[in-house]
Amino acid sequence: MHEDPIGFTLEFHFAPNDYFTNTILTKEYSMKCKPDEENPLEFEGPEIYSCKGCEINWKKGKNVTVKTIKKKQKHKSRGSVRTVTKSVQADSFFNFFSPPTMPDDPNSTLASDIQALLTADFEIGHYIRERVVSRAVLLYTGEGLDDDDDDDYEEEEEEECSTEESEDEEPAPRRQGKRALKQGMDDPAECKQQ
Repeated sequence: MHEDPIGFTLEFHFAPNDYFTNTILTKEYSMKCKPDEENPLEFEGPEIYSCKGCEINWKKGKNVTVKTIKKKQKHKSRGSVRTVTKSVQADSFFNFFSPPTMPDDPNSTLASDIQALLTADFEIGHYIRERVVSRAVLLYTGEGLDDDDDDDYEEEEEEECSTEESEDEEPAPRRQGKRALKQGMDDPAECKQQ
């Protein structure tokens, strides 16, 4: 029995730009939907087990995922100074398309930091698939934004305002500049209503 793996591909479409020549960047996720033979009762549904990003064709000098660092090193005995150039990975959205490589043996153990990166990558891919893609039009038009989060923020803001000024106390007068003080002396009893 031959089973085709299930999975999904995320495609990000880009207009022509100054940084890379690709118009579509893809990331493929492979999923498995069968329980572990040793612990079948622990099956929680389909899970991502591997992912593969695409190669980004960067234009010369425009790769935002690599940062070049120049260091000056002084030789201990000679005293001569030389400049060493080193390329290091920079934080970027585009690192999403270069996930850590999975070992070929599914039973091998991974280093904890690589395992954490893969777990985070799988969670991001799953979130984009389930929460962003399925509501893309609503998010684009602004209709799909979570109103619950906004309500919580507004309630917190109202609580802060009510604790700062109670009904029994008069609010502290605001400090104003010399010009406002001078105008107040010229027109002491006038109050403008809008």
